[in-house]
Amino acid sequence: MDHFTYKNGEMFAENVALQAIAAEVGTPFYCYSTATMVRHFSVFRDALDGLDFMICYAMKANGNIAVMRTLAEQGAGADVVSGGELERALAAGIPPSKIVFSGVGKTEAEIAAAIAAGIMQINVESEPELEVLSAIAAARGREVAVSIRVNPDVDARTHEKITTGKSENKFGIDLGRARDVCARAAKLPGIRLVGVAMHIGSQLRDLEPYRAAYGSGVALVHQLRGDGHAIDRIDLGGGLGIPYFEDGEGEDLPSPAEYGAMVKDVIGDLDCRVIVEPGRVIMGNAGVLVAQVIYVKEGPTRRFLIVDAAMNDLLRPSLYSAHHAIDPVRQPDAGATCETADVVGPICESGDTFARQRLLPPMESGDLMVFRSVGAYGAVMGSSYNARPLAPEVLVNGDAFAVIRRRIEVADLIGFESMPDWFDTTRPKEATG
Repeated sequence: MDHFTYKNGEMFAENVALQAIAAEVGTPFYCYSTATMVRHFSVFRDALDGLDFMICYAMKANGNIAVMRTLAEQGAGADVVSGGELERALAAGIPPSKIVFSGVGKTEAEIAAAIAAGIMQINVESEPELEVLSAIAAARGREVAVSIRVNPDVDARTHEKITTGKSENKFGIDLGRARDVCARAAKLPGIRLVGVAMHIGSQLRDLEPYRAAYGSGVALVHQLRGDGHAIDRIDLGGGLGIPYFEDGEGEDLPSPAEYGAMVKDVIGDLDCRVIVEPGRVIMGNAGVLVAQVIYVKEGPTRRFLIVDAAMNDLLRPSLYSAHHAIDPVRQPDAGATCETADVVGPICESGDTFARQRLLPPMESGDLMVFRSVGAYGAVMGSSYNARPLAPEVLVNGDAFAVIRRRIEVADLIGFESMPDWFDTTRPKEATG
């Protein structure tokens, strides 16, 4: 469920007309619904009721500090995967005691920053990382809570670019090596081994891969306790999928309630604090991208709707062949005849295509459309390719809205660059030839 609905013939975000936002900030822009975020978070939280748990929102899905603050006020912590995300989480008001640091390539500087911040735990993903972490912590006279992220070699049966729990993936420590690595961790200075962590992928459509992976994690906890380690946490990661298809059509996905029931069944009486890291399931359907039709182009074999958003604004269709529902901001007349069209952006790449031969209501130059389910992995993956400005982000709360990231203009981007001093910048060089 989301809070983007038609009222009086036009689409609203909660109680704010998208047309009104477009008139003030221009297009394209991202729009997020506070009510949807809060609802999704509360549904996920309720699904885990009865467990000793903590929800650490996976901020790689959407790291805007206003989004983070909204979730923090609901009790969320943060799962970060870089030093930059750690800075953002702290800036948003996430307590360090609720921050988990994951990721395979933590630099020495990032590890030092995490130690200095006093975060809840670091999920170690390799033996070399464990050694570096120990050296840095010991040099500072600190003891760091560590969970060992294991790779359970479970096929999440999702897109190849977002699966993370198979043996050929770069993530985590091989399950068969976990006990040896934990034995090493127990001997290292500056390390306090507290848990086991895992994450098998994103956009999961089936609970059985979770069940298999979590079962392996529970068995490992029992083994490690038998080895004498005081394991009191199990980090289950995130990855629960969301529907991207319009009108309820498409994926029959497990609900957060079904996920929670499965977790309780598998975890049982393990007597561990359960950490979960949802991202997409909270933010995905809490956001839309609003764009304007520039031209309607009739080609020899198909019709194109050329819009002012592009793959630099929303990369998922190009990167993952992802499907996003598309709707007009102005509600179509009852009985309006739909037509097939390719929805494309202005970037000089054939891959700059949002939809191919999509059946859509009639749209003309100047009309606004929304791409749905883009609150996760939308703006956060944006770029300035083709020297395009970065789209602004807007947060709606009831009948109010605020720009939570302004449009990053070309002048801003040029401002990050500089000319070497061997160029004469006082006058342009005349062309010859």
